Amino acid sequence: MKSSFLFRPLALGLLALSAAACKDQLEEYNPSGATAEAVFTTPEGIETAVTGMYTYNRNLYGKEAGYALLELGTDIWTAAANNGSTVVSGAAPQPALTNYQGLISDNIWVKAQLWQPCYAAINLANQALKYVNTAGLTPARRPVVEAELRFMRAWYYYHLAESFGDVPLRLEPTEGVVTTATRAPVAQVYDQIFQDLTFALANLPTTTTDYGRITRPAAEAFAAKAYLTRGQYQRAANLARRVTTQYAGNGVALVTNYADLWDITKQRNSEVLWAVNYSPTLTFNAGSNLGHTLFLMDYGTLPGMQRDVANGFANVRYMPTRFLLNLYNEQNDARYLGSFKQAWLANNAATIPRWSAAEIAQNPTGLAGLLNQPKFTLGDTAVLTAKQVIPTFNKLYTRRYRYRVYDLGDIYNSAGVPIDRFHYPSLRKFDDPTRATATVTESARDANLLRLGDIYLIAAEAQFRLNKLDSAALYINRVRSRAALPGRTAAMQITAGQVTLDFILDERARELAGEQVRWFDLKRTGRLVDRVKANNPDAAPYIQTFHDRRPIPQSDLDAVTNKADFQQNPGY
Repeated sequence: MKSSFLFRPLALGLLALSAAACKDQLEEYNPSGATAEAVFTTPEGIETAVTGMYTYNRNLYGKEAGYALLELGTDIWTAAANNGSTVVSGAAPQPALTNYQGLISDNIWVKAQLWQPCYAAINLANQALKYVNTAGLTPARRPVVEAELRFMRAWYYYHLAESFGDVPLRLEPTEGVVTTATRAPVAQVYDQIFQDLTFALANLPTTTTDYGRITRPAAEAFAAKAYLTRGQYQRAANLARRVTTQYAGNGVALVTNYADLWDITKQRNSEVLWAVNYSPTLTFNAGSNLGHTLFLMDYGTLPGMQRDVANGFANVRYMPTRFLLNLYNEQNDARYLGSFKQAWLANNAATIPRWSAAEIAQNPTGLAGLLNQPKFTLGDTAVLTAKQVIPTFNKLYTRRYRYRVYDLGDIYNSAGVPIDRFHYPSLRKFDDPTRATATVTESARDANLLRLGDIYLIAAEAQFRLNKLDSAALYINRVRSRAALPGRTAAMQITAGQVTLDFILDERARELAGEQVRWFDLKRTGRLVDRVKANNPDAAPYIQTFHDRRPIPQSDLDAVTNKADFQQNPGY
């Protein structure tokens, strides 16, 4: 892992899945004017195609739309104050994905950040696979290239099948005008996914020096998740066991300190199996990683504070549900403070408040001699957000007399509905203190796609489904032991009798909150609707059973000529 693998797109033969205004048809996109034969019949052309396959992950992972599609609309996140302010092409896609109110087939993020990029990537894979045997690759390199191409095709079809259900299954390149489409059953799509993964697992290398390329351990991790999704639990268990036990000699292991996962200076670590590597040269990124901006509260307007690099650029888009905060036992579990920022230190002397005569009159003994003196100094606590309800007496001597406090009762009402969407414990996993200035939103932080902590819990879920609760508890306890605060390991252990599907989903929330897996987790386990209704009061009134599939983009429905065969998902 010595060099950065900068993935650049190949703009040949990409399927443009929106209709032209003047005609109802799907069009081929080929701005370079190059022919497939000219590009793909050389080793360099095929390698360029392989490189280009990876770039489409940047449409989802680390992007605002990707967080909305893969984390929001679940039991653990809801809308912060600025959630409804994102307007794209005249539409506001954010609220509909956050709480399902008004989620329709014209949602631009469903179309432009999920449907279109996945099919563009698949078409690129199909183009390259057509020529892979005749491009002049060496005998050693050819099967590895095919394995990468087939893995990536499986990866993108997984996103389509899980998001939309039955989808068009295309295994040949689109080379010309397409005016018809049919939807293959999910089972048929997964048959192809598993065929592609079987070839990939047999031919991918165990390690790579090009950080960001897929390897066998990462491919096995994804295959375990795919088999688990389709109810093939023993296969999922076998693959997850391999990933968690067989590759320590290749540098695959849980990091010791959970918080180190999110230290940007340590982000390429032994636990990351596969990541989108965003380049420090931001022009290569097709838009940078924005995860660091989305979960931050509005700290910069509070007394003693101003926006700076260390505290981040707060877009105030997403906040945790009360349910998510209550999942953490911060007395035992390092993952709460490893994941969330709860205290802000004063960085603006000009706005530090001073003691007033009225305040001193309420506590003349304790505050004697402090009239007009600063309540705190630079570097002291200026703001505290708490996941507990702080007793009134304690709050009196912090919020009223010294620094600003927002506790659980200030943030949510008794039903869990947010009453302050500006101030809340803020996810810190994606912080980027390496940005040049406080106003810079672009970040070169990588976006993890697969990491080992996730796969331990996939293994646990597979063992649970096989009714092997002791084994499930062993996998869960491995993750919880790593997460234990010093001296609290025993308190973090669970027994086989505590293993339920809900416990596993709770544990996945504690471990993986914000990591763009939650929507698929709830979809896979059939718990999306009931857990949202139970734990997300913003979305509970609007979510329906049909929301476990996204709407097919309306422009594609309008473009095809065989409309009776290519119809919208029910409910939209």
